[in-house]
Amino acid sequence: MSDWIARANHFFWRDVWQINTAALPRWRRWALHILKTVIALVRDVAGGQLTLRAMSLVYTTLLSLVPLLAVSFSVLKAFGVHNMIEPILDNFLKPLGPEGVQISANIITFVENMKVGVLGSLGLAMLFFTVISLIQKIEDAFNAIWHTGRSRSFLERFSEYLSVILIGPVLVFSALGLTASMVSTTFVQRMIAIEPFGTAFYVAGLIVPYFLIIAAFTFVYTFVPNTKVRFRSALLGATLAGVCWKTAGWGFALFIASSVQYNAIYSSFAILIIFLIWTYLSWLILLLGAQIAFYYQHPEFIHLQTKQPTLSNRLKEKLGLLLVFLIGESHYRGQSLWTLEALTTRLKLPAVIIEEVLGILLSNGFIVETNDSPSRYMPAKDSEHIALKDIFSVLRRANEDDLRSDEQYLAQPDVDHVIAQVWDAASDVLAGQTLRDMVQASEVRTKSLK
Repeated sequence: MSDWIARANHFFWRDVWQINTAALPRWRRWALHILKTVIALVRDVAGGQLTLRAMSLVYTTLLSLVPLLAVSFSVLKAFGVHNMIEPILDNFLKPLGPEGVQISANIITFVENMKVGVLGSLGLAMLFFTVISLIQKIEDAFNAIWHTGRSRSFLERFSEYLSVILIGPVLVFSALGLTASMVSTTFVQRMIAIEPFGTAFYVAGLIVPYFLIIAAFTFVYTFVPNTKVRFRSALLGATLAGVCWKTAGWGFALFIASSVQYNAIYSSFAILIIFLIWTYLSWLILLLGAQIAFYYQHPEFIHLQTKQPTLSNRLKEKLGLLLVFLIGESHYRGQSLWTLEALTTRLKLPAVIIEEVLGILLSNGFIVETNDSPSRYMPAKDSEHIALKDIFSVLRRANEDDLRSDEQYLAQPDVDHVIAQVWDAASDVLAGQTLRDMVQASEVRTKSLK
């Protein structure tokens, strides 16, 4: 048995990644890709980052749920559709069984007892801060999944988050209320009484909740990460996560209905423990869906064996020169300027790694960032005044300031002599060469190939 487990472990974690897919039929390539994706998801869950972020979001949810519902309740009350919050909350907590109804009733009681109008300016500010912090935590988790190290600015968070919090519930609940009103009309009721419309309506009632969950998840996957998420990637992740969430709810409800030990163990705390477990599973499923969307949009990351890849010094120097070249070439030829998303797609590297090198180039005055949305990059000065030797020097010395006080302990004449020789050789090769020389040489080479 142990030998079979060892062979299976060797196959899934090593052999499957070394299979040459070029000679395989198309259906086998797809099957192998799906298998690799599943293995990568297991690897991510086993690594602990997704589970830790899910647990962190559970804690944030406990702090922010009532304020979030209070803000939404106040807005919805102005439009007369606030009574629909409780049915939506009941549906979310349905897998908890009778305890879910009790939890929902308690939350609604807290929300109704919260008088937003008498909180004062400071209390109202804290209320909105608590609500925004929840979405910020979700964004941080999604940014980590999408390997983007740049979060939204405070103004972007305030404007975008509040627009979703204030306008989103109004649109959603208004649409649900309109649908419920249409269904209750005499004409629709008469149509339902006629077959096959009655059966179709029944089937639609079973399917529509899935579509609503998938639509909500798709919106979250598209809106929350601070990067460009393709719609089909978000839709795929949302579809799998939505079906998984509904299935998990069904299984969790069966577990609660068939298990009575938790009441004996946890007594009056049982209802809280059940709520925490279901909230944790919900967040974990949502994060897994985001991970699936990321792998679908960036399949090259499935093969990475570490959660956060790093570059060697040689590759970091090469990446820096390549970024300056691409940015300088597009500007020199009058082409569309590069964005972070475009560079990520072109280079097949995590955005956080590209951002690190771009930050070095930005802080040392080689490139500048435009105020467009999304931001674009262009040379900070004319390309003939950007020396390749200076770029190479800055890339080699990046982040040295943190250790400059300890440089005396690294002094050794023989070692220093070798390092100086290497640097002198590189300086001699790059002497007099500028970014424009490199761009023009590329242009000549391209024309000669034609």
